Amino acid sequence: MLRTPLYAFHTARQAKMVDFAGWEMPIMYGGEGGGIIAEHVQTRTSGGLFDVSHMGRVRISGRHARRLLERVCSRRISDMQAGQCRYSLACNERGGVHDDIIVYRFDDDLFTVVVNASNREKMLGHFERVRSSGDLTVKIEDETQKTAMVALQGPKVMELVGRFSREIPTLKRYRFAVKNLVVAKLVVSRTGYTGEDGVEVILPAMMVDMALKLILKDAGMDDPNGIVKPAGLGCRDTLRMEAGMPLYGHELGEEINALSCGVDFAISLDKDQDDRGEPFVGMEALKKTRDEGGPARKLVGIALDGKRSARQGMKILAEGREVGEVSSGCLSPTLGYPIAMGFVSRDLAVEGTPVEVDSGRDFKISGKVRKIPFYSPTKGV
Repeated sequence: MLRTPLYAFHTARQAKMVDFAGWEMPIMYGGEGGGIIAEHVQTRTSGGLFDVSHMGRVRISGRHARRLLERVCSRRISDMQAGQCRYSLACNERGGVHDDIIVYRFDDDLFTVVVNASNREKMLGHFERVRSSGDLTVKIEDETQKTAMVALQGPKVMELVGRFSREIPTLKRYRFAVKNLVVAKLVVSRTGYTGEDGVEVILPAMMVDMALKLILKDAGMDDPNGIVKPAGLGCRDTLRMEAGMPLYGHELGEEINALSCGVDFAISLDKDQDDRGEPFVGMEALKKTRDEGGPARKLVGIALDGKRSARQGMKILAEGREVGEVSSGCLSPTLGYPIAMGFVSRDLAVEGTPVEVDSGRDFKISGKVRKIPFYSPTKGV
């Protein structure tokens, strides 16, 4: 398995390491106050530090860099400003999802694209196919193993970041700045995958130890009352479920229509109608879906009764008949009851609709369709 530049940091804090998409990653940390629920609560109430170096980071540069990304991305790229990030989907010809990605625009000819760890090789191949088919002058560089990426997330994080920089706390959501750390450059974006405020930082792998020492010094990371503590992939998953954020392989996939996934804001079916726009891969298939009345199933949230959690693949029932399938589920540490996301027949994707989840073990879990997100820091629960 591959190891991130933070591997020694994890093992020094008794992290339980697991194989995630070929990377040895911390699922949670040991010691006093550790564990998934404790790390979840720490992130919701103060701050968590996540190693997300396993995510792919691909540099796209050259005269036709923008045009390549217009063809790959379901969202407009040409109207992005320098210093802006944008969430998008990369679709296949059938309108399914190759991956969900974040695009960073540095200038007209230089972008960085962050892709999911499990899809890095696939997306590198996809970029190359689009480049070759359009005879585009583009350089595609995989910078994943030369760099690291960490996320600081939580309501007290920007207070901490303000000790290092006056500029970063003033950034709007989905904006980034390039900062100097000795001789290296850091890309700091106001983005995240927890539903909380915070930043994600891309930096050279060789600078990780120095950057962590700065954070550790002011964050009190090894202090029981510190602002920020390390958090693993386990609570990252429960946090993103509460925030209603899709995960590839669960709410997104090659055989899942992009218009089913609850991220319609990231799909611009008219992006080829302006001077600089171009159709993206899968656009015609999605237009056909739209024109035929929309996808047969839609992603919804489900608030469940009792304490039993739903799991991916469990059937969703309404009035005794199968109407869909669970894509993700957990016992929400913030809400105190089980939540799930899943795909149901579009006529049932209405808040308050009563449903059941078939556990497959001779019992069913009652619940109701609920809008997602389940939680946001501004609206609460």
